[in-house]
Amino acid sequence: MIEFFRMFFGQGTEPEFALFTPAHIIPILLLILAIFLLYRCRDTIKNSPYETNFRYILGFMLIICDMSYYWRLSALPALSNGAIEHLPIGVCAWSVIFCSFMVVGKSQRLFDIAYFWLLSGSLFALLTPTPLTYCGPMRYRYYQFWLEHSLGYIALFYMIFVHKMRPNRRSFIRSYTVLLGMAVFASWVNNMIPGANYLYMARPESAPSVLDILPPHHGLRVTIIVVVITLMFVLAYLPWYLKDRKQAVAKKAA
Repeated sequence: MIEFFRMFFGQGTEPEFALFTPAHIIPILLLILAIFLLYRCRDTIKNSPYETNFRYILGFMLIICDMSYYWRLSALPALSNGAIEHLPIGVCAWSVIFCSFMVVGKSQRLFDIAYFWLLSGSLFALLTPTPLTYCGPMRYRYYQFWLEHSLGYIALFYMIFVHKMRPNRRSFIRSYTVLLGMAVFASWVNNMIPGANYLYMARPESAPSVLDILPPHHGLRVTIIVVVITLMFVLAYLPWYLKDRKQAVAKKAA
């Protein structure tokens, strides 16, 4: 039993996770199903006397999922490269933290940030989850990763479907400004700590990733990342912009 837990909470030495295999596709399909059920049951949840309890439980689970990543590293120091990899500088981790406080406090400001971060930056983590290369379905890290990211999206769409939250132009600016601030700080850390690659701006990762198509040159790499993220922000806001435009035209015609 001890050996099992050492293996389960540890990290393999050979690649265990491959992109677009059942271990990759099934969690994404389950997330889509959960979001669909959330949409179908939105009125039932909204009118439930336990709605507040559900939000608090969801927020608690988000925090526990994020913290358990660091608890695992503290218990198994051999897995940690210290400040090179494990400083709290990342879109996904902070999106989860924001989502936790968002659902508990029904915060529009945190929704503004989480909405664009999840649908822009964190989306790539689902498509090419590079941290899982050595952590397949027989490892705790695999389940921690998928649960953490899935709960973030569930929290986001929960606020959209149940509490009718939505982004606006001010949301776009607020979220983009905070992300730029993190990017500047991450770039500084990458320069200060040899081997650091926060926000994947310094170099390509060793594991297969959508970022492999980017050039290794730092300046050009950062420029392309900024352009792509900006386009992703625009695409994330586009449905709401078109909806507002359609309503404005209908209102003017009436």
